[in-house]
Amino acid sequence: MKKTHAAVTGRGSALKKYQDVVVGSRGPVDLLYFEWCMLLSMVPGAAGMLLRKLFWPRLFGSCGRGCMFGAGIVLRHPGRIRLGRNVIVSEGCVLDARHTIEDVIVLGDNVILSNNVMLSCKNGTIRIGDNVGLNAQTIIQSTSECPVEIGADCVIGQRCFIIGGGSYNTDRLDVPIRTQGIRPDAGVRLEEDVWLGGNVTVLGGVTMGRSSIAAAGAVLTRSVGPRTVSMGVPARVVRERTGQ
Repeated sequence: MKKTHAAVTGRGSALKKYQDVVVGSRGPVDLLYFEWCMLLSMVPGAAGMLLRKLFWPRLFGSCGRGCMFGAGIVLRHPGRIRLGRNVIVSEGCVLDARHTIEDVIVLGDNVILSNNVMLSCKNGTIRIGDNVGLNAQTIIQSTSECPVEIGADCVIGQRCFIIGGGSYNTDRLDVPIRTQGIRPDAGVRLEEDVWLGGNVTVLGGVTMGRSSIAAAGAVLTRSVGPRTVSMGVPARVVRERTGQ
């Protein structure tokens, strides 16, 4: 998968570039159906909700029963997205699954994406387990084969930022940083029952153990164990949850 700038400015017709970057397929039927569904994305109210519920499931690699889609959702390569049952995608969300493989963004059953959540993959993958809630304006990004995995029953607060593959190599001074490539970091893993407060940042290479908590505003730069509570910038463990 080329970077967006190279894909858009390279050789080829504008239509083929649009199909490669946005639709994810050069098939004429796929293009027409995608365009029809994008027209429906802006239909307001109950009518729009009903039309999207009827037509949108066929856009995706798979889509379980009971899924609902708000207005103004942006999709990239929807055929690489798999949705479980009863998934809610609220207004203004972005699901960007640009890659050369299948199953790039996978959402389990009963996942809720609040308003303006962004799931962005640039040659990466995002997998979210069952019964997970992502609050408004949260951004999850996976690049350069650095996956993001979120286990079942996690709660992600407002405006959180979770990124796998977020750091460039910076060793050389004779070439621009942007040309040195992304530093491999093994991505991010949140085990089951993790709670992130508002404005939490989780950087690449971090694993948060089962039932751990990150307080509002924390920046996690290193892994933390299960049942821990972390806070601060950079975050440090301040106590363990004992159940008492």
